[in-house]
Amino acid sequence: MHDEHRVERQAGPPPYQLHWRVPGRQLVSPKLPVDISCVFQDFIFNNGGLSVAFIFETSWDCGNAAAVFSRVNALKRQFKNIYVVVAVPTVEQIESFNQSYFKYGMELGCPAFVPVNDPEMGFEMMLKIAHARGVCKQQDISSTMRNEREQAVQCMDAYVRVLTSIPGIDDHDANMLAQAIGSIEAIAKASESSILESTDLSRDKAETIIRFFRDPQFYLSPKIN
Repeated sequence: MHDEHRVERQAGPPPYQLHWRVPGRQLVSPKLPVDISCVFQDFIFNNGGLSVAFIFETSWDCGNAAAVFSRVNALKRQFKNIYVVVAVPTVEQIESFNQSYFKYGMELGCPAFVPVNDPEMGFEMMLKIAHARGVCKQQDISSTMRNEREQAVQCMDAYVRVLTSIPGIDDHDANMLAQAIGSIEAIAKASESSILESTDLSRDKAETIIRFFRDPQFYLSPKIN
């Protein structure tokens, strides 16, 4: 990539328009919620909490293949998510790139190479890849949070079922014990006085809870609710 190629962003938070300046023309990207920085002629896109790095060769130089693949090997060890975008507009450049790819022992997909027809298409591909990866990251986070909420609800349901199996203890009592004392283990170890001080349960209910967890004859005997 040439030094005169650079990315600028307008003032204000994303989404914003990105202007990519190339000698003789200016390319304007679609508005996407991504943050971009240019480091040592390469790009890092930050979107949805995910950083995606790009090596961008705006025109494949048939005589510079060794330097390009050396840089690829160096940077792929530094970035987990990295792509190499290569503009190969001519048949000669395509053939040179293909031969060099295998000559320098590149592993398929590590990193992924993205051949394009011209620099404009290359920059658009970088935006699309970074945006798509960010969206996938956000969906993974949302899915994880949803699963955690479902697990929390299931755990609370099991918690309530255990406590309401104690004669005389209803859902309200179970929720109060959860808030005031905590886990089943903590309730089993709690004293009668601590239950009375921490909740509005009656003395009879507190005594029943103590017996349920500590008196085998009580918790093993049949119950009629």
